[in-house]
Amino acid sequence: MDRTGQAGIAAALCGLVLCLPAAGALARVARAEAQPPARGSLWIAPAALAALPTRGPAWEQLLRAAQEPTHAPNLADKEDPTNVRVLAKALVYARTGEERYRAEVVKACAAAMGTERGGSGLALGRELAAYVLAADLVGGLPAEQEAAFASWLSAVRHLELEGGSLVSIHERRPNNWGTSAGASRVAVAAYLGDRQDLERAARVFRGWLGERSAYAGFEYGDLSWQADPAAPVGINPSGATRQGHSIDGVLPDDQRRSGPFAWPPPHENYVYGALQGALVQAVILDHAGYDVWSWGDRALWRAFHWLVREAGFPAQGDDQWEPHVINFHYPSPFPAPVPARPGKIAGWADWTHGSGAPSRMLP
Repeated sequence: MDRTGQAGIAAALCGLVLCLPAAGALARVARAEAQPPARGSLWIAPAALAALPTRGPAWEQLLRAAQEPTHAPNLADKEDPTNVRVLAKALVYARTGEERYRAEVVKACAAAMGTERGGSGLALGRELAAYVLAADLVGGLPAEQEAAFASWLSAVRHLELEGGSLVSIHERRPNNWGTSAGASRVAVAAYLGDRQDLERAARVFRGWLGERSAYAGFEYGDLSWQADPAAPVGINPSGATRQGHSIDGVLPDDQRRSGPFAWPPPHENYVYGALQGALVQAVILDHAGYDVWSWGDRALWRAFHWLVREAGFPAQGDDQWEPHVINFHYPSPFPAPVPARPGKIAGWADWTHGSGAPSRMLP
């Protein structure tokens, strides 16, 4: 079934859109008409992209990446950089209209299908989203390839791999595995116009951000970094403390990889890995009309605030693109280098969401 058919079925099955009360005094009114984003706007609105500069260090790095080879995608390799290079090609095409970049995106998306076999749910979660975003940016694949691509996407999110499927991992694991799976799940649902699964994924994400009334079906590990071990969450609530120290904004199920609660807090990079997937979910859901930046009492901003201000641990390496997204949506900017290395799931936010982009900061 093609994407249009799936969207129609999904719309018929999903009569109501989640409209839970937003948490915290700073939350905005939720948007009731959430739906899959229009074509070409999963990652960035076309008008916003058209206004971005084609000069400067962020653009130059993007352009260099777009010229890298992408002939051998491997969704079973969680470290394969081909995915973000394909995303770079798609962004350059969308900004310049140079057809050769679109042709390379189409070829890479077609070549990626089936390469998930033998891999893990984590690898698929990390790798797939960028191909979906790239396909969206170039307006989809040619008709015959698009039908095969859409059919494969619809099925692959339910494929059982090591650790589970994208859907089951997203709904069970409240750490970097779950957020990575969620990133690709949300990207697929939005691309296919699957409103029912997009709504379900949004509920799961809202629960991970700390709103347990939306979803609380996760399976947690050691609880020593949780603000309330009896009510564990993906991001600790506003004002949370432990032994006189702030743990407001901690991602407990990834911070625990550093060991039990300790102060000064260890610099645990799994936390930034989890935030990569969380930010991809947030950007796509935002473009679908969900008020994600307010959910969990601005949970995503609080996560970065704790890492930078409390832990003294700004984003490094392939996490450097993340603060550009946060600074785009919130005041009180965090350190965000330019150019910034792309990540494992997405990247190039120093160009799409950096200082050259019109800010959408919350009031």
